[in-house]
Amino acid sequence: MTQALLIEIGVEELPAIPLLKIVSNIEKSWKNILEEYKLSCDFEFIYTPRRLVLKHTAMASKQADSTVELMGPPLQAAIKDGEPTKAAEGFARKCGVSFEELGRADNNGREVLYFKKEEKGADTASLLQEMLEKWIASMAFGKMMRWGARADEFIRPIRWLQVRLGDTSVPVELFGVQSDTKTFVHRMMNYDAVEVANIDAYEGILAEGAVMLHPKDRESKILAEFDALESAHGIIIERDSALLAEVVAITENPKVLVGTFDELFLELPPEVIITSMKEHQRYFPVFENGKIANKFVVVSNAYTDDYSKVIAGNERVLKPRLADGLFFYKNDLKNGLSTDGLEKVQFIDGLGTLADKITREKNIAIRLLVLYMDKVEAATVQSSAELEKAMDKSVNLAKADLMSEMVYEFTELQGLMGYYYAKALGEEEIVYNAIKEQYMPVGEGAELPTSVFSSIVAMSIKLDTLFGLFSIGRIPTGSKDPFALRRAVNGIVRIVTEYDLSFNIDDVISLLKDAYDDFDIKLLSDFIIERINKSLDANPSVIAAVLASGERDINEIAKKVAALNEIVSSDVFKEQFTTFKRVANISKDVDLDAAMSIDTALFKEDAEVTLYTAYEKVINQSFSDYKSQLEALFGLKRELDVYFDDVMVNSEDEALKINRHHMIGSVYKTFKDIADIKEISV
Repeated sequence: MTQALLIEIGVEELPAIPLLKIVSNIEKSWKNILEEYKLSCDFEFIYTPRRLVLKHTAMASKQADSTVELMGPPLQAAIKDGEPTKAAEGFARKCGVSFEELGRADNNGREVLYFKKEEKGADTASLLQEMLEKWIASMAFGKMMRWGARADEFIRPIRWLQVRLGDTSVPVELFGVQSDTKTFVHRMMNYDAVEVANIDAYEGILAEGAVMLHPKDRESKILAEFDALESAHGIIIERDSALLAEVVAITENPKVLVGTFDELFLELPPEVIITSMKEHQRYFPVFENGKIANKFVVVSNAYTDDYSKVIAGNERVLKPRLADGLFFYKNDLKNGLSTDGLEKVQFIDGLGTLADKITREKNIAIRLLVLYMDKVEAATVQSSAELEKAMDKSVNLAKADLMSEMVYEFTELQGLMGYYYAKALGEEEIVYNAIKEQYMPVGEGAELPTSVFSSIVAMSIKLDTLFGLFSIGRIPTGSKDPFALRRAVNGIVRIVTEYDLSFNIDDVISLLKDAYDDFDIKLLSDFIIERINKSLDANPSVIAAVLASGERDINEIAKKVAALNEIVSSDVFKEQFTTFKRVANISKDVDLDAAMSIDTALFKEDAEVTLYTAYEKVINQSFSDYKSQLEALFGLKRELDVYFDDVMVNSEDEALKINRHHMIGSVYKTFKDIADIKEISV
């Protein structure tokens, strides 16, 4: 028999971000608890700012009966001189019976003590107290609260509780709150508790009380009202998915409203306005004709016939924030960009101040600029001397906005404000763009710097952080990576592949290591290689094959992986690859580092001549890319198949055997210049 089950835990307003972080875990935890108590069934987890709800349409009224079979110790250990041993008595106690009631059974050829019992399933109602206590305890919100005289804690105080199984209100207590048959609706509708006659009436009572229970319904309502406002006002509302999830979590009766602010604040950079709106007020920015407008959208939780006061209140709250921003902006422009003071700001213990970091970054940037000067010059009209001067200034000013009032208030705008200030203060475009793009890419799939020049600045920052932290032994372990060193390597990989930059790991480490205390550079080299393995999108065995070739240039590794992966991914490759596995296996007995001379005078079979001629044609040909070269090498399949059919590679004649091994080894070694084919698995 099944019944509907409703559990509603009423709380003071939940903070949105901690809730959203663990929503999936909350749901998964209840699923696991249902499995643990042998009550698995479909359910729905729902939340509003003031309630956590579980709804089951078909919860079993009781656990299923079950048969429990217990195997005990072997008879040899259970009975001595006709009397039960301590092991036997212990097993009897575990089974809850006397020794005489135990049976015997065969367990893998040994006779053991045995007990079988039928267990009646418990009533679901009797289990809900324990199940809910486990569920509540599993919710790892992070920062928790205590209230009243209680020693236990939860994210917010619990104020009411409903546990309804079918027509019955199940007695449960959480945090001193006893379950009953009441709920609370929107405060602007009714401040008092409202009786819920039965489960079927629950959602209707909430709806009448201006509470939209389901998050998806609240989201749909918000988006529909966005659409209507955009159509009515000719505006575009920025639909930030994270902000949308947050306002869905903090509203029970969402209503989308448009407010305005004074046009004079449009003097501010758009990001300052947007940050003021999003971070502090949870407002959505509005755009007109592709530019930010002096409007904002707020999702209100109020329930009223007249929202004019709600709009006015939000306009009043936003104004001083924008006024502060404008004050900071003008003050910063007046003071100019300067690194004065950064010599007093600690970077990381052991790596000096931010001023020290800038010095190291400039050293890296100038060396990389020399390395990539041809590519930078090709994209500009400036001389190498002018570019070196611009690079020095770019890196020097990249962190200058850390001393600005604006970044002190809005730390997330660091770098971006430096861009606006440098631009307003008349710096070169190449300089202020490099300042803006210094941290790119900020994550997987994120935007890259728009030029090689900016990319050098971005790589310099990442490389100094990598070298610096490795030099003081702050190396990521397991999943811990507090300084995002893995992300730094991923960013370097993306930059060098995007702009086709040569980046030999060993050469770059040798070029830059002198600015740091001595450390095990192999650890850094291995770390970079490991990140390449993770960052390239390809068959893992293909990446392993390319890395096994000994290639150390990140850009060349990426090119080789892309070319080989395309070939390996083809439908016909698997059936063709057997031939080349044989090439790799034979080559295990060949010293590939020695000179592998092939004496054509020792050829005895036509197949030897045919393979040698085809191979010579391949190695003497110029290829435009790795894919063409690999296709030509894999194109030797036909000649190799005939060779293996007609030629005894391991001839009893030692000279013939060596010559034939050299032939196959040469083919393998030519592959190995690109990838070690023995590593490929398909």
